[in-house]
Formats: sequence, structure tokens, C-alpha cells
Amino acid sequence: MDDRPMDEAVFEESQSEQISRRLNWLRAGVMGANDGIVSTAAMVVGVAGAAVSNNALLASGIAAVVAGALSMAVGEYVSVSSQRDSQKAELALERSQLKADPAGELDQLTGLIQARGIDPDLARPVAVQLTEKDALTAHARLELGIDPDELVNPWHAGLSSMLTFIVGGLVPLLAILLSPRSIAVGVTVVAVVLALAATGSLSAHLGGANKFRAVARVIVGGLGAMAVTYGIGLLVGTQI
Repeated sequence: MDDRPMDEAVFEESQSEQISRRLNWLRAGVMGANDGIVSTAAMVVGVAGAAVSNNALLASGIAAVVAGALSMAVGEYVSVSSQRDSQKAELALERSQLKADPAGELDQLTGLIQARGIDPDLARPVAVQLTEKDALTAHARLELGIDPDELVNPWHAGLSSMLTFIVGGLVPLLAILLSPRSIAVGVTVVAVVLALAATGSLSAHLGGANKFRAVARVIVGGLGAMAVTYGIGLLVGTQI
């Protein structure tokens, strides 16, 4: 017998949805790091292919990390801001519906509770209890899948995307700068492959996907990007 209060049992699915959203944020962080690894690696390997000076290589690498991180931050901020605006609009509409037709909204909440497996004889009292406690929160969580106290935060999203990109971008940047010039590209390729294997495996684990295929995809994509930019660097280098 479940001894939890009935309102907690009703919200159990909503709490699992919140956990799922947190995992999505974590996956987004992993993908931000992955983007930082690939884009920065492609840049520094391409520049190295042009046989430029170490100072030029350092400048291009730092520029790639900074520009990519800022781009990720702005893009994520804009995207999540739009999502937050949408959530606020849904909550405002729900608030107006509760004010205009409280009886109808109570009937709707009762139906939502029944749909979660609650006995019809209990659904109505639970709906009344939740409405008296906080009608908007009850409807938001059960009907919209939104917790009014935990709306998405564009600042957090932008900052986390920026930081994970920087962390990822530092892998190829440090690898190519700290290695002897004669083997710098090779060392960078190895470092990138290992880093991509880690991010690909973690991403697959969080998503419950096949790790081998996920790792293979990111590694092939990263190697392809580096091969193309290195080839362009070699071509441009011979023309300078």
C-alpha cells in the first residue's frame, strides 16, 4: 500500500519528467563540449596545415574557442528565452481560464487525475484539494508539464553552453600547442579521438543509445572535419 499523500502520487509522473529535462540539459552540455572539440580541432589543424608560426596558431586557436563559445552562448540564450516566453504565455492563458471558468477547470483537473490511474471516486476530492492548495500549479504540472517555480533559465543555459564549449575546445588547443611541432597534428588527432570517444559514450549512456554507434559517429565526423580543414590548410599554405 502506497502511504504517500495522494497529491504526491499524482505528481509522480511530473517529477520523472523533471528528471528527464535535467538529463536533457546534461546531454546538451555534453554536445556543447563535443562541438568545442570538433570545431576547435578543425580550426587549429587547418591552420597548422598552412605551416604558419606558433603565434599565429595560438591566436587562431584562442579565436576559435572564444568565437565558438560566444556563438554557443548566444544561440542557447535566444533559444531558451523563446522557450521561457512560451511557458509564460501558457501559464498566463491557464491563469485566465481558471479565473473565467473555475468549475470547468476543476472538471478538467479531475479528468487529468483520473487519466493518471487514480480511482474516479478519489479523483474529485484530490482535484479539489489541489485546487485549494494552488490551482495554477496543479494545472500547469498536470496539463502543461510545466512547474511554475522552475521555468527554464536562458542565462543558465547560455553560460553552461559557453563553459562546456570552452572545456571541449581546450582539448585540441592545448594538445597542438604543447606538442613538438613535428608531431603536433598527430598528437592533436589522438587527443581529439579520445575526447570524442568519451563525449560520445557519455551522450549514448544518458540517452540509452548504442555506445559503439554513437562513438563511431562522432569520431568519424571529427576526423572528417580535421581532414578537410588540414587539406585546405596545406593547399592555402603552398600559395602563401
